Amino acid sequence: MNISEIRQNQDEHVRFAAYLDELSQVADPDEIDLVSRVLTDPDQTMARSAVLRHLDRRAADLHSRPGYEAWALAMAQATIDHPFLAQRLREWSLFRAIALELPWQPDDLLASSNWLQLKTAAGTNTEAIEVLAEAGRTKRIRTTARTGLNHHSES
Repeated sequence: MNISEIRQNQDEHVRFAAYLDELSQVADPDEIDLVSRVLTDPDQTMARSAVLRHLDRRAADLHSRPGYEAWALAMAQATIDHPFLAQRLREWSLFRAIALELPWQPDDLLASSNWLQLKTAAGTNTEAIEVLAEAGRTKRIRTTARTGLNHHSES
């Protein structure tokens, strides 16, 4: 099914599922074009939601691989007019830096969303977990981080 066929369906739930299906099957060279076209759907909330799911799936798969940076740069261009998607992509890049122990700034982590703080608190970077145990945004984040620190010290 192509994008114009998907758009003919008035039901946004059907379009959402069809977009997810198309995005899950897209070849790497066509991915950015498809993301850009999905983001032109008249139902912007649904379109951004479909792209967010795709972005999260791809970033989870790619973040530890060398191809992540080129992918993230291309995806940043496709999502530039969509602040939430652009922010999520930046947060995936910060998560990548923390997970791979590349340079990162504690203030960037503390300024990040609950989503990233919770994901990082459940991770393996002791420095990041310590930052979140002390100053994470929510009680849940601080507790998750403290629990992680306790598991690390028992190992």
